[in-house]
Amino acid sequence: MTLVAGVDSSTQACKVVVRDAATGALVRQGSAPHPDGTETHPEGWWLALGTAIRAAGGLGDVAALAVAGQQHGMVCLDDTGDVVRPALLWNDTRSATAAADLVSELGAAAWADAVGTVPVASFTVTKLRWLAEHEPHNADRVAAVCLPHDWLTWRLRNSRDITALTTDRSDASGTGYWSPATGRYRLDLLERAFGRTVAVPAVLGPAQRVAGVSRVLGPGAGDNAAAALGLGAGPGDVIVSIGTSGTVFAVAEKPSADPSGTVAGFASATGRFLPLACTLNAARVLSAASAMLGVGLSELSRLALTAPPGAEGLTLIPYLEGERTPNLPHATGSIHGLTLANATPGNLARAAIEGMLCGLAEGLDAITALGVPAHRILLVGGGARSEAVRAIAPAILGRPVHVPPPGEYTATGAAIQAAWVLSGTSEPPQWTIGPMEVRESEPAPWIQERHRAVAAPLLRSAA
Repeated sequence: MTLVAGVDSSTQACKVVVRDAATGALVRQGSAPHPDGTETHPEGWWLALGTAIRAAGGLGDVAALAVAGQQHGMVCLDDTGDVVRPALLWNDTRSATAAADLVSELGAAAWADAVGTVPVASFTVTKLRWLAEHEPHNADRVAAVCLPHDWLTWRLRNSRDITALTTDRSDASGTGYWSPATGRYRLDLLERAFGRTVAVPAVLGPAQRVAGVSRVLGPGAGDNAAAALGLGAGPGDVIVSIGTSGTVFAVAEKPSADPSGTVAGFASATGRFLPLACTLNAARVLSAASAMLGVGLSELSRLALTAPPGAEGLTLIPYLEGERTPNLPHATGSIHGLTLANATPGNLARAAIEGMLCGLAEGLDAITALGVPAHRILLVGGGARSEAVRAIAPAILGRPVHVPPPGEYTATGAAIQAAWVLSGTSEPPQWTIGPMEVRESEPAPWIQERHRAVAAPLLRSAA
């Protein structure tokens, strides 16, 4: 049996799966937590990776490895390869003003045409502008900038040479200075943001081996692109993922450019494209509602299903950490329509789930409005383990949802990539992921319309 390993270095933890390269059968796995916060020293990821590998029984018998990771984060290195400052993660919103400035300077349509995305606080390009403006002493030391999975892949090479940094097209497409449509960096945009150009990772092909490593090492991927690969998603599939962030992304044959900024035109891990809408507030909305009610997540789910659709007029706007879609980085959450009649635990629980899902439904609508087909909706992530989320999602999303078995699909996607690189074939291996649960419900567009109407004043005030 030939074994391959996949790594998911996510916001909250590092997970490692070891699988049979031929069948995808899980052999063993391990995990380790990441430091909390929206900025962290990359060394914390490296230590967590080592712990997760040990928990997975080591890699001594593994023939190939690939690393998927959280997107957008800013890892800055000096000319000796040392980290200049703690990495700013995707969910750090301090660069919101920098993002607005960059959009104002060029215009949203120009950014969308150039790189398929309109800058928001999550993107690396906006964090570089923030660094140049707020920490010039650190900015002066920067010789190279990369992303979390780039840095981990580089460390696995045991290299200190910043010119040896590599990435893949899916993660490069989330920087704000690489174009999925042309497959090239836009270093003029990096220079506009940072004031000068610096070294950036070489962008490898979907199944191109990283050079200079004894074990086969794949190029890696952004976490969402790896999840799509792990699910075996193809054109016509849309994935709704409820994790630390909420993401809605589709596998598409053509690049997209949305000047509204709602949909980011990313690249996939297979050579295709991955139009994506992201919310900052997803599974942690459920955790917050559980804390408010003093119950666990399973009880929150039960309570939500005791309430009727629409929670008797109670609406929760779940912008608990600001929001990315819509672009409201300084917004806060709020509860609307509260009366003596509807002030029940069940209504609050349901309003939290409906509010979270309405944000994802907005993303789905924006993606399909670009002409991207949505023949099958796949519901994944930690939040999808909630019975209430699975039951309510079809009504809010307006179509049936397919729920794969629980699994580490981002790490599995990285493992598929490792097997692909190892095999040298033109297409990735097709592993069976097991039977899917299909959930259907009568569409309830009026809930999303009410949510949109309640949130509208926030959008007007932001404009």
